Amino acid sequence: MQKSRLWMFAMLAIAVCTTACVAQEKKPLSPPGQASIKFDDGKTVTIQYSRPSMRGRKIFGGLVPYGQVWRTGANAATSLQTDVDLTIGGANVPAGSYTLYTLPGMNSWKLIINKQTGQWGTEYSEGQDLARVDMKVAQLPSGMEMFTISLDKTSATSAMLKLDWENTIASVEVKEKK
Repeated sequence: MQKSRLWMFAMLAIAVCTTACVAQEKKPLSPPGQASIKFDDGKTVTIQYSRPSMRGRKIFGGLVPYGQVWRTGANAATSLQTDVDLTIGGANVPAGSYTLYTLPGMNSWKLIINKQTGQWGTEYSEGQDLARVDMKVAQLPSGMEMFTISLDKTSATSAMLKLDWENTIASVEVKEKK
């Protein structure tokens, strides 16, 4: 009787260890990402998002259909936080929190700045749009496996917001509003 109990405890310990080890090794399919810029006056803009990977899939025109609003990443909605008034692609964006969506097309994209925040990425409400702005679209010189958002500083008060994935780069200028 004593041996069978010891054997059961040993098997239970192995099962717990195996489960814990597998859980530690498992990485999320779309890990969190962040893009941020600090302007010369100390004001910041931060974007929080999830980074899906291609994993052999056709992305634009496939997984992400043309002509339909996309959550611009994965999982929870992509958030934009700014502590300074901005001009994004010509649209006025007051300091605050927003959600970013995109409307991808074969040859043109729109960035959607939405006032609703904190929602899951697929919970889009067009009535909450602050602005829709045109993005420049180009081909990447080499494929990008994991979706990446960046804010590349172009001057003391401006940056280029870039969305890179698969073989596409979509970009729009972000400026501090003076």
